[in-house]
Amino acid sequence: MKPKNITRTAIAAGVLAALVGTYAGVGAGHFGPARASVPVVAAFAPASTSATSAAPTTLAPATNFSGIVARYGPAVGNISVTGKGHQVAMADQSGAQQAPDLSEFFRGFQGPQRAETEPVHALGSGFIISSSGLILTNAHVVDGASEVVVKLTDRREFKAKVLGADRVSDVAVLKIEATDLPVVTFGNPSAVQVGDPVLAIGSPYGFENTATSGIISAKARSLPESSYVPFLQTDVALNPGNSGGPLFNLQGQVIGINSQIYSRTGGYQGLSFAIPIDVASNVEKQLEASGKVSRGHLGIAVQELSPALVESFGLKSVHGALVSSVDKNGPAGRAGLQSGDVITRVDDHDINYSSDLPVQIALMKPGTAAKLAVLRKGQSLSVDVTIGAMNDKKVAMAQQAAPSSGKLGVMVRELAGDEQRQAGVASGLLVEQVSGAAARAGIEPGDVIVAVNGAAVTSGEQLQQMVAKSGKQMALLVQRADVRLFVPVDLG
Repeated sequence: MKPKNITRTAIAAGVLAALVGTYAGVGAGHFGPARASVPVVAAFAPASTSATSAAPTTLAPATNFSGIVARYGPAVGNISVTGKGHQVAMADQSGAQQAPDLSEFFRGFQGPQRAETEPVHALGSGFIISSSGLILTNAHVVDGASEVVVKLTDRREFKAKVLGADRVSDVAVLKIEATDLPVVTFGNPSAVQVGDPVLAIGSPYGFENTATSGIISAKARSLPESSYVPFLQTDVALNPGNSGGPLFNLQGQVIGINSQIYSRTGGYQGLSFAIPIDVASNVEKQLEASGKVSRGHLGIAVQELSPALVESFGLKSVHGALVSSVDKNGPAGRAGLQSGDVITRVDDHDINYSSDLPVQIALMKPGTAAKLAVLRKGQSLSVDVTIGAMNDKKVAMAQQAAPSSGKLGVMVRELAGDEQRQAGVASGLLVEQVSGAAARAGIEPGDVIVAVNGAAVTSGEQLQQMVAKSGKQMALLVQRADVRLFVPVDLG
């Protein structure tokens, strides 16, 4: 049996290549050959000027979604991204093609290789949430992008700035310079029920403003590497290119951002997942305000209760999150939580499954006082805890979050101590975003810039000064995975 994969649906090299028999990772942030999209012209209908939680007004009788498409379709855009492609095989002296190792799809230079990198394109979707040009999409749609263009249904095109991208939630915020744009309205994902009809609008395989429908299949799904998002599961037909598009309820309100599909083939197989819009909205507000996302933290590990564990702990129900370990120096440890405790409630929110707990805690602002309902050896007790801050290394990134070197075209940050030890460098700057001269030279997000023209670099400000003093050429000493190499950069 082939392994089952959770596959992100940004239209990328892996997906297009898969259609002709070549496998590549779909959600790894690597772009591939451009796919021609089909232009669609839709009537430009007026809408409200800001994304708000509006009172439900049914726009479609039964499951006829035509009214929703007519009103809100113009607020859904096609996102075209220019970025760096993965390794392209080059002919050896015999003329045979050298196929790259599979790891090359996910990582850059692995020592000397007969390969080159060429700029390529990808497509995704997004939707307008303010009449002044704020757009929501998936972080994986714009990951590694050097240029982002948004195309609307009236054929207008805008270059977009990435205000911020949060990889943990897979939410990104874009900004285009325009006014009086059509916008969507937000609904309440918690109010939807399994079986409710839903509609998606996006650009599968580049076919712009495509509408597909289905039902809510399940709620609060926890997916691998996405434990802080309670996904909405649907059976809406989504394919590569739908990533970042809106999921509407029957009232025409956006309740989610289409993000992932569950597939063995890379295409739709009946299982699609959307980020609840309240989670995305919380991330958007933080990215817009500060360029980063803060998440709550307890300092515990939890696991699911089973009937055998319920019997072992003398419990009456399988509901709750079983605490398997506690960081004694963390918020939970200081509050007195113990291994073997079962957390059944956080403030007014029930914890039925272990996956409910990290979602609820992550949504809470660090420093917030919370009350936990706990079962300990069959006895109920209340535990007061002050929520801590999650210490993720790369919870979020934003253009204003780190010093930049405009002429070079990189966004960088200093390495933490443990990152320096892991990379095996005494100092250096981690590349988070790449464009311009650096992108053309082959610099990639995740590279560590160790030196410039032979001189060690330790700060973004120092890098800016070095670039300013350089002529048309400079050499960056880069640590990439376990390989250190010089990369020549033409500054023009």
